[in-house]
Amino acid sequence: MAKEIIKIENLTKKYGKNTILKDISAEVKDGDIISVIGPSGAGKSTFLRCLTLLEKPTAGVVSLEGEDLTKKTQKEIEHVREKVGMVFQNFNLFPNMTVLKNITLAPIRVKGLSEAKANQQALSLLDQVGLSDKAEAYPDNLSGGQRQRVAIARALAMKPDVMLFDEPTSALDPEMVGEVLDVMRQLAKSGMTMVVVTHEMGFAQSVSNQIWFMENAGIQEKSTPEEFFSNPKTDRAKEFLSKILVK
Repeated sequence: MAKEIIKIENLTKKYGKNTILKDISAEVKDGDIISVIGPSGAGKSTFLRCLTLLEKPTAGVVSLEGEDLTKKTQKEIEHVREKVGMVFQNFNLFPNMTVLKNITLAPIRVKGLSEAKANQQALSLLDQVGLSDKAEAYPDNLSGGQRQRVAIARALAMKPDVMLFDEPTSALDPEMVGEVLDVMRQLAKSGMTMVVVTHEMGFAQSVSNQIWFMENAGIQEKSTPEEFFSNPKTDRAKEFLSKILVK
């Protein structure tokens, strides 16, 4: 049996009277590649942010490797978050720092790595994402695809147990999407546990082992890619696929 990495129990998130997430229960196991898909406004990004308490749930429990995050202090949450890599839609790199400094900052400050060790690790990660020649560049001098690959390397520098991706390609020009997805495919092949909010159906279909279809503040379907794309169970999923899949 694969180890449970994240457990979600009866997760609810409200903003005032608006219910964004309602009574969601699910689990992510070691080695899972889960694509979270669905229409805009379904709560996908909020759901992902709740998994690390970047958004505080209104009700319910989120556990990371058996630790209930919802009962921890902010300092304790930050410590547990070291096990989770997060890649955002808009990169969130520090523009005043070189690529190398962006990647080494957290390992030095949070994990206490020496500068030499952190630099060595960062250069190895840059090689892994195909950017070994960009260590001294600044984010503003990189393409969107390159910046997102740096953001992935930065997340990997903390040696996380799970990687969360929040629509990592949606801010990119179409020709840059492939270079980011290629890095994510390599991560998946390496055995990294991943939860990916995405509109890239090709990636979801070919790389994931689970599809979670979100709509109406909840996960309406959980199934394998083969099942979901060939025989979705709900009318809403059928309608969604009919609009986004090219016949």
